Amino acid sequence: MESSRVIIVGAGPSGLTAALFLTRAGVPVTVLESRTGLYDDPRAATFHPPTMEMFAESGVTKRLHELGILCPRWQFRGRDEGVIAEFDLGILSDITPYPYRLQCEQHKLVAVLAEMLSTSNIFAIEYGANVETVNQTADGVTVTTSEGRTYRGSYVVGADGGRSVVRKSQDIDFAGFTYQERFLVVTTTTDFEQLGFAYSCYVSDPREWCALFKVPGKGPPGVWRVVFPTEPEAAAEDLLDYTNAERRLRAFVPSAEPHPIVHTNLYTVHQRVAATYRVGRALLAGDAAHVNNPLGGMGMNFGIHDAVSLANKLARVLKGESEDLLDLYDRQRRYVANAFLQAMTIQNKRILEEKDPQKRDERMQEMRETVADPAKARAFLMRTAMFEGLRAAEQVA
Repeated sequence: MESSRVIIVGAGPSGLTAALFLTRAGVPVTVLESRTGLYDDPRAATFHPPTMEMFAESGVTKRLHELGILCPRWQFRGRDEGVIAEFDLGILSDITPYPYRLQCEQHKLVAVLAEMLSTSNIFAIEYGANVETVNQTADGVTVTTSEGRTYRGSYVVGADGGRSVVRKSQDIDFAGFTYQERFLVVTTTTDFEQLGFAYSCYVSDPREWCALFKVPGKGPPGVWRVVFPTEPEAAAEDLLDYTNAERRLRAFVPSAEPHPIVHTNLYTVHQRVAATYRVGRALLAGDAAHVNNPLGGMGMNFGIHDAVSLANKLARVLKGESEDLLDLYDRQRRYVANAFLQAMTIQNKRILEEKDPQKRDERMQEMRETVADPAKARAFLMRTAMFEGLRAAEQVA
């Protein structure tokens, strides 16, 4: 099977998920990671039920439960109005053993995957490998790094993020747009649960919307991360300043005592999808294939779903089935990236920031009616918990 070795560029959630599922299918894998080791990336922290189902057999889900926080309910709020709707994922307990979100930072998933893969004798990972060129022939691929190392394999998977070298090497367009405002993430030890907030909340406001959720951090009792939009012209150093971040938090939740600030992060946010996920023996997954805003907690999950779908199909191809399976991967995952991931995350942001009073009131009332009607609530949660998108992908031939 050594001639079937797959080269994966990127050791994030998507890349290591693909590696795990490929090696479990008997396919040798080499992962090339530009960083010099595992790293703490605080970006994503929400796992939806289908993702936990995919990881269950390997034991990853069990480990995530040991490390994470269960979030059975999430809230849609108005900044002035308070709770508009609280959705209980228990409605879906008849179709999933995991009727909740699980909050756990993505770097902890990466560490779990790396630990599991380290026991495989057909897995290798090279840190400090800065991929420079990707070339392919009818028989295989050659990947070279700026350090002068060369790696050969049957296929290459680009899981190397929004600036993907693999995607660029194949001249794949990455159409979409970049938001003018950046997203500020403020991490605090303030316990919003004591103020009535669920572990995951989306807060609508025409002046300054926000989203907040609880994550484990370095251990109990955990920390809260609050996402705010920022003024496009604001200087990064001012936005990241802890004193300014605390003022922003206090404007959101007034307090006699200052909110303790643990960390601040500032992100440029994009909405883009690659024109194709496959060019010959080069394939894309995760942020290399699509990027989106974080509202709804879908990006990392979507990349994991890419990786599982691709690994399963690629393993079958390497065992003799038609390469048409790889084109099917492209059609299925690219369709749902546009129809679900992009559409839903763009809509999520529009709802939170709606400035037209009539439209905002209509949306608020729609949310109230949805949560009050079990059938509507179930349909809504099937979509937001990512079941609907996965089912739609399976219908693409």
